[in-house]
Amino acid sequence: MPFPADSRVPGTPDPNVWVVIPLFNEESMVADVVTSLLPHFSNIVCVDDGSSDASALVAERAGAVVVRHPVNLGQGAALQTGIEFALFDEACQYIVTFDADGQHRVEDAVDMLTESRQYDVGVVFGSRFLDGRTKPGWAKKAVLKTAVWVTNMSTGLRLSDAHNGLRVLRRDVAEQIHLRQDRMAHATEIVLQIGRTGARWREHPVELLYTDYSKAKGQSLLNSVNILVDLIIK
Repeated sequence: MPFPADSRVPGTPDPNVWVVIPLFNEESMVADVVTSLLPHFSNIVCVDDGSSDASALVAERAGAVVVRHPVNLGQGAALQTGIEFALFDEACQYIVTFDADGQHRVEDAVDMLTESRQYDVGVVFGSRFLDGRTKPGWAKKAVLKTAVWVTNMSTGLRLSDAHNGLRVLRRDVAEQIHLRQDRMAHATEIVLQIGRTGARWREHPVELLYTDYSKAKGQSLLNSVNILVDLIIK
């Protein structure tokens, strides 16, 4: 399916793209994330996945559309809700999935979208392992590399970073995504479903920012271990 090239005036937000942000207890970070995206993307939806803090209100005040889950259903469920919400907009040509904790860089998302259009590919995956900018630490890197191996063996794709939440999905690919894994295993499930579409894909080098904030939340290694646990039990 051909998609029109980007015809907007340089420096203006893109009206044909939706940014989907799963959101759970990120009230101290989500406003900065949303405001950093708005100069580049007109449409941002945060799916508040049963947060116990003011994340939803903060995101809404920052300029995002907020969809709420009344209870915590997991990141996979939040991502699916956001994708379905974005596809209601007939003008939506691309969906960018983006994290709420400040680890993703807006510049990378913009470059990945440009790459998707330039090479007419259905998916661009962000990878922290294509260059040396991201410093995950040896333990986290070992766990993530193991998860990559398991994912590649399970899906038939050959990715260098299978569990990076920064992705660009063209509309025709997004329409075929139906996530059922609610926890971290959704990252493998989405790769599997993308592989089944037969869509052309690329990887793009990105930098993940492991901040004091994310480390204080215990995300640096714990989420990586959760990925492996979910892969084993699902």
